[in-house]
Amino acid sequence: MSTIGFIGLGIMGLPMSKNLLKAGHKLIVCDLNKVAVEELKQAGAEVGESPRDVASRADIIITMLPNSPQVKTVVLGKNGVIEGAKKGSIVVDMSSIAPLVSREVSVALAEKGIRMLDAPVSGGQPKAIDGTLSIMVGGEQADFDEIVPIFKAMGSSAVLTGAIGAGNVTKLANQIIVAVNIAAVSEALVMATKAGVDPELVFKAIRGGLAGSTVLDAKAPLMLDRKFNPGFRINLHIKDLANVLETTIRSVSRCHYLLPLWRYCRRSRWTAWASSTMERLSGSTRSSPR
Repeated sequence: MSTIGFIGLGIMGLPMSKNLLKAGHKLIVCDLNKVAVEELKQAGAEVGESPRDVASRADIIITMLPNSPQVKTVVLGKNGVIEGAKKGSIVVDMSSIAPLVSREVSVALAEKGIRMLDAPVSGGQPKAIDGTLSIMVGGEQADFDEIVPIFKAMGSSAVLTGAIGAGNVTKLANQIIVAVNIAAVSEALVMATKAGVDPELVFKAIRGGLAGSTVLDAKAPLMLDRKFNPGFRINLHIKDLANVLETTIRSVSRCHYLLPLWRYCRRSRWTAWASSTMERLSGSTRSSPR
C-alpha cells in the first residue's frame, strides 16, 4: 500500500483521510485544526509538522483546502510541499479552485520534477464519509492511472477529463448545475406548499419525470423533514461561482461571452464581493469582442 501525505482535514478531508486508512494506506496528516489531527492520529495516521515535512515523507501528497490562495500557500509557500517533495513524487490537489491556479501550481512543481493532478470532488460530506465521491481529474494519463487505486478508496468514480486544470473546469460546470438545481428545488417546494399542495406528494409525483435529479432526490427529503444541518458551507459554494466567473473572464479570448450568471451575480447582494472582484478582473477585457 502507498504512503500518502494528506493536508487539509476539514469537512471533506477528514472522512476522505479515514477512508484511505480503512483501505490500508499509510497516512501522514497535517492541518491547523489540532482536534482533527488528533482524531486521525488515534485512527492510525502519523502526524507531519508542516506541509514540507509531510511531503518529505510521502510519494503521494493529497491536498484538500478551501480555495486557491490556501493551495498556493501550502504547496508553493514557505515550508510548503514544494520544499519537501521528492523528484518524481505526485501532488494530487483535490481542492476546488480556479483552473488557472491549478495550471500555475503545476508549472512550478514541474520545474522541480514533481508531478501534479487536479482532482476536485462532488458529493458533499455524506459521500465523503461513505467513500462514494465523484472525482473529476486533470493531468497526464500515466499519472492518473497510477493514482486510480487511491481514488477508489475515496470515490465511486474517477474520470480524467483532460490536461491539468480540466478537473477544476469540470467541477465548475458541476457547481453551476448543482447551484441552480438546489435553488429550483427549494423554490418549487415552497411554491407548492403556499399553493396548498402537499410538497411530499409533489416530490413523489415529479421525481420520476424530467424534473428528477440526484439533487432532487438528495435534498428534497431533507427539506421536507426540516433537516438543514450544513454539509457544505455556502461561502464555499459562492467561492466556486466566483471561480466560474473568473475562469470565464480570463478565458474570454476563447469564450467571447460572459455567462448569464455574471449578470445575476452583479445584481445579487450576497455575491457583491464576487461581483466586485470580477469587475476588477474584467477591466482589461471590456473592449474585447464577445
